[in-house]
Amino acid sequence: MKTLPRFVLLLLLAACGSEPQAVPPATGAAFVPTGPLGTDIWIADLHWETSGPPGISDPTNLTRRPGYDNQPYFVPDGSGLWYTAVDEHDGNFDIWRYDFEPEMVTRVIASNPESEYSATALPDGSGISVVRVEADSTQRLWRFDMDGTHGSVILEDVAPVGYHAWADDRTLVMFVLGEPATLQRADTESGTVEVIAEDIGRSIQKIPDSNDVSFVQRHADGTATIMRLRPGRSAPEALIESVEGGDFHAWAPDGTLLMAHESTVYAWNADDDRGWVAIADFSPLRLSITRLAVSADGSKIALVGEVVF
Repeated sequence: MKTLPRFVLLLLLAACGSEPQAVPPATGAAFVPTGPLGTDIWIADLHWETSGPPGISDPTNLTRRPGYDNQPYFVPDGSGLWYTAVDEHDGNFDIWRYDFEPEMVTRVIASNPESEYSATALPDGSGISVVRVEADSTQRLWRFDMDGTHGSVILEDVAPVGYHAWADDRTLVMFVLGEPATLQRADTESGTVEVIAEDIGRSIQKIPDSNDVSFVQRHADGTATIMRLRPGRSAPEALIESVEGGDFHAWAPDGTLLMAHESTVYAWNADDDRGWVAIADFSPLRLSITRLAVSADGSKIALVGEVVF
């Protein structure tokens, strides 16, 4: 896949609709976009052998522009990905979609003065759920159709939500901001909510072939452990210590767990007694990786990062 030149991408962005006259989240709002405001989304192929961790091809910069391009989430059929981008002129954060064939970008949600983050596929395939910072800075989960229409609040009374994952078609697991931040599980049909853990990381991920989710439990000594939460249980199970006390992680469909630290991507599988294994080093590109996502079929990986000098 070739990289789109910056001027082409900007023309595509402009062609996708009128620019919203919006304002960024109010000063003091609970949500602060993670990572530097110069982040780009890079895409690479994952290469799998008969056994062992995958290899990663050289990544291509998909966004290649100033500003915040972050929070990639692959469309379920693998044809593209959703992400959050900031408009460099008015500071508004919206959800965009990048399609691989043909290479194009489309603004999915263009709201004013609200901002949206963390697009996630709804379990029933009808649309996406997002974290929306509302006009009064209230931060809740909303759902939208695939084309960004028919928005509605999912959980009226749960705020401020920072990140989320669907365990099944009615169960949400959320990072809720506070002192400390908490992991909360909600039943969207009954409206019941329970606090599972405190002082957690921001990355919450659905574990393949299960209704389990993973999250990061932080510790006072600066280390962190990736935990597994099973349905109907309130006691998470420890999986493995995270890389360098890190947070963001992603699962490949075979159960391989991926994390990154600085320019290196690591893999872990419960069936491999070596622990974390370095599978790619992008230091020649001077790429510092802050988060990642894997396509449902395990063929592609999206990396969020910035070029450091």
